Amino acid sequence: MSAAQSFKALALALVLAIGVTACAGSQGGQPQTGDTRFVAGDGKMQVFGAADRKPAPEVSGPTLDGENASLAAYKGKVVVLNFWASWCAPCVAEAPVLKDVAAKTKAQGVDFLGVAFKDDKAAALAFERNHKPGYPSLHDQPGKVALAFQGTVPPAAIPSTLIIDRQGRIAARALGAVKYTDLLNTVNQISGEDGRQ
Repeated sequence: MSAAQSFKALALALVLAIGVTACAGSQGGQPQTGDTRFVAGDGKMQVFGAADRKPAPEVSGPTLDGENASLAAYKGKVVVLNFWASWCAPCVAEAPVLKDVAAKTKAQGVDFLGVAFKDDKAAALAFERNHKPGYPSLHDQPGKVALAFQGTVPPAAIPSTLIIDRQGRIAARALGAVKYTDLLNTVNQISGEDGRQ
């Protein structure tokens, strides 16, 4: 194998490895052929110190089940906000993790809210029927919710997970599919904080 062929093979392997870690959003609900806007992420939670936490933007909108949801409705609670799409393989892989941690932490005053990012509504509803997350998801077909978090989460990075503390500040984030123990430990840490921090 020539040096040029080796380089091409290595570059292709790198692109494929990044693609498994995170999906790139696109217009129309499906990734475009040749879409290379991958945002690499290892799914590890990055926790922000209390002094470094920024307020979460006010976001609201219709949920997939036809209701309305807003972050303001969760005031005083810890909220895990997960950006996902039905066509994103890492989102499918992390769905059982989110479901289990949501059920395990609900009694601690922790609520989960999904954001179906640039996804076809029928496909997103099918995803919810298959995975039964146990919590609602905003239908963010235009990507406005994700755009409101620009600077914290790259607008096209999915899956992405944010943990918002009881004061409405972004306390932690993960880019890429979250790991069970990492998410559970971080949610427990933030939900156990004194509300006056």
